Amino acid sequence: MALCLTCPDDPPPESDDDPLAAELAAIADLPWTELRQRWLAVTGRPVPRVKQGLLRMALAWEVQAKALGGLPRRTELALERAADQAGLSSPKALKLVREWHGVLHTITVEPDQTIRWNGQSWNSLSEVARAITGTRWSGPAFFGLKKPGVAA
Repeated sequence: MALCLTCPDDPPPESDDDPLAAELAAIADLPWTELRQRWLAVTGRPVPRVKQGLLRMALAWEVQAKALGGLPRRTELALERAADQAGLSSPKALKLVREWHGVLHTITVEPDQTIRWNGQSWNSLSEVARAITGTRWSGPAFFGLKKPGVAA
């Protein structure tokens, strides 16, 4: 279920029996300070310098991506570009390879966006990068999907 917090035509989510709908509905009413705190809690990233309305929409997307699966849109686009550059036109698994301290790591991103590394499924490339390095890394940056020096 996608929710447009600024679209008047979207019916209000039914929150009684759907916790995701309730969480999305709550985002629309959060005060600015709580909205920023919620962003940090959900994403683990600094709050972007955007207007409240845009932050609400981005937070709603992140909440849904976590609950229903999915990658941030920037990562999806970077993966699509990498697939295009590799000449992959049909949905196939994309392999990302990164050497870290002499060890070669191969990550597979399935067509359904499932990320696999080391025999496990992961929620994001950043989780895999953290597991490999032991520090907080942007997964797209670590795997070379993000150009150096490009701001979020």
